[in-house]
Amino acid sequence: MDITPTAPRLLVVVAHPDDEAFGCGSVLAHATAHGFRSTVVCATRGELGEPAPGSGLTRTDLPAARERELRAACALLGVERVELLGYRDSGVDGDPEPGSLAAAEPDRLREQVARLVEEVRPDVVVTLDASDGHRDHAAMRDATLAALDDVSHRPAVTYLFCLARSLMTAFTAVDTLGTPDEEITHLVDVADLLDLRWRAIRTHASQVPPFDAMDPALQRGFLAVDRLRQVDPPWPGGPVADSWIPAVGTDHDPVHHTERKALR
Repeated sequence: MDITPTAPRLLVVVAHPDDEAFGCGSVLAHATAHGFRSTVVCATRGELGEPAPGSGLTRTDLPAARERELRAACALLGVERVELLGYRDSGVDGDPEPGSLAAAEPDRLREQVARLVEEVRPDVVVTLDASDGHRDHAAMRDATLAALDDVSHRPAVTYLFCLARSLMTAFTAVDTLGTPDEEITHLVDVADLLDLRWRAIRTHASQVPPFDAMDPALQRGFLAVDRLRQVDPPWPGGPVADSWIPAVGTDHDPVHHTERKALR
């Protein structure tokens, strides 16, 4: 679908290269198919990832390689703009190094996200639910949600992209990971985007996607349906929705923006 200057806007906020494809790839592809102009904000270059076997990459090569992969995957998914915040990958444990995302001042991170919300003026914001326990994912989730209280342009709706607890338990045998299934507010069928999603995933050749370790049924469970939790405005309850695309004003100001901000 053609994307015009007056198209609705999506802002996806993630921590690492590959989060946009492994996590939100079908959200971005779905947005492009529905005429959205998308921006991806990525906090790091994924310096502490593990180079995939056979990639020929060393840890020194990894940041540049992963940035290239991020940009290539975003282009494939129809993303208009990619912004890197310049933090270092924090890894999953240990004391975070100076300059890493986990060591970032939360207020500064919040301000950076708020600035981009004001600049992009998205109708929809999506960030990861961080239910895999990764501290960098949590930092970006928290900064994104906190930034909503600092902006004059409030998006029509903000979602967490969810890893369902039922799927995470099936994959890891750990029953504390993932968002509880009953908290998921949107289930969107994206089976028609699977081929494109896999192409975006494979663009990250420096990394081994977790889906490669799954049987076909579990792969499809993770990839053929997008699961989101509406967090702003709060989900009013009722049946689970099958589309995340909101009604927005023609000037791209969120419907009922002023009224909702006053109530928050």
